[in-house]
Amino acid sequence: MTQEITLKLIFFGLIGLAVILEVIGDIFFKKWAINSKNVLLILGLLIYFIGTIFWAVSLKYEYLSKAISIFTILNLIIIVLVGVIYFKEDLSLINKIGVGLGILSVALIEI
Repeated sequence: MTQEITLKLIFFGLIGLAVILEVIGDIFFKKWAINSKNVLLILGLLIYFIGTIFWAVSLKYEYLSKAISIFTILNLIIIVLVGVIYFKEDLSLINKIGVGLGILSVALIEI
């Protein structure tokens, strides 16, 4: 039982790092799209690549279908929050419902 909990913690730690790095990469991509500074694009790609490594290593601890689902939904939720809070983007009602369903899906995957 303890081994199972440890493996799950490692998995979520790797997924968490991957999501954080991918979100940071996305922020650099958005800033590049606004400012057209190539250094932002290069930094975004580098950070994205490092995040992808953490995601790939997480596959040692969980099924691909579960790992990609959790990674994608967490990435979506955080990116939406960054877009709304940092870049002042608007969300429609259907977007808000989609984010809510994303949160619900992560909970259902973990049951």
